[in-house]
Amino acid sequence: MANQMRARLMGAAALAAAVVLWSSFALTVRAIGSSSLTSIDVAFLRFATPVVILAPWLPRTVRALRGERIGVLLMLGIGGLPHFLLSALGGHLTSAALIGLLVPGTVPLFVAVILFLRWRERISTRRLIALAVITTGIAATAMQTTSTATTAGISILLTAGCAWAVYTIGLRQTRLGLTGVALAVCTPATIAAALLAGSAAMPSHLMTGTAGISDVLLFTGLQGIGTGLLSTLCYAYAVRTLGSSVAAAAGSVSPVLTALIAIPLFGEPLTPGVSTALALTITGVTVFNIAPRHRETGPNRPLSGWRALGRTRNMTNGMQPTSAASTNEAA
Repeated sequence: MANQMRARLMGAAALAAAVVLWSSFALTVRAIGSSSLTSIDVAFLRFATPVVILAPWLPRTVRALRGERIGVLLMLGIGGLPHFLLSALGGHLTSAALIGLLVPGTVPLFVAVILFLRWRERISTRRLIALAVITTGIAATAMQTTSTATTAGISILLTAGCAWAVYTIGLRQTRLGLTGVALAVCTPATIAAALLAGSAAMPSHLMTGTAGISDVLLFTGLQGIGTGLLSTLCYAYAVRTLGSSVAAAAGSVSPVLTALIAIPLFGEPLTPGVSTALALTITGVTVFNIAPRHRETGPNRPLSGWRALGRTRNMTNGMQPTSAASTNEAA
């Protein structure tokens, strides 16, 4: 009994750490504009760090990639650099609260729509209601602003959410293990980011030597190590000790935490519109996570060994899972 209680307490602590790290993703993405780094600089640090740390597993991953389908690898790749750059651009045009809310909050909606259109996967009535609530939250978000830039930013963040949904479905089909997915996503993202920065296709202060050392260390720690690796390990442990439904539903705390921290950090007020959108979207995501679901008829699920560890969010970008059933994020 004592060991079980200790494990549950450690699981709760791990889950709390994961929630904080998920929030740090949205906050650091929002902070790029006020740092000495550019979006492509942070993207390089974000993806290169896991590649360096997981380098010993790279040869094994290369061998495993030979047995993976090209379509699945492309879906996984969308969750890497494309998703990050969309999130960064949308965050530049909106706020930290909207990054933390719209990207993870819309994933259940996009996943459900894609699975229905492609594989006719049925959705339970309670989950349909949850998706309707999420949609209402998105509408409330869109209607709260008259700024053209912010409206464009919201659209970009929704596109980022859709990209993460495609990545999520790719995770349902992949045969790769945890480190394999991490390297399959981060390695090409690192190479692409280096090429974009080195060719001057995107501005880079790392390449010109004008980036501040403190900013490099900060973003490497928070993006590369924190949200990229530690959040995944913490969430995986929380799922094992607390259960996937509890852990996934608790992830809904992250957007609230992000919005609250953004008030003193960036001077972003928590307006009635944002509060309404938060309440609606978080309610929808929570109900979606705990609602019963129909038997899946969509793409093949991962192997049992992957399932045990793969119910994480954001090994790639450090965002919390939106569905224990449909969001097996890995790096």
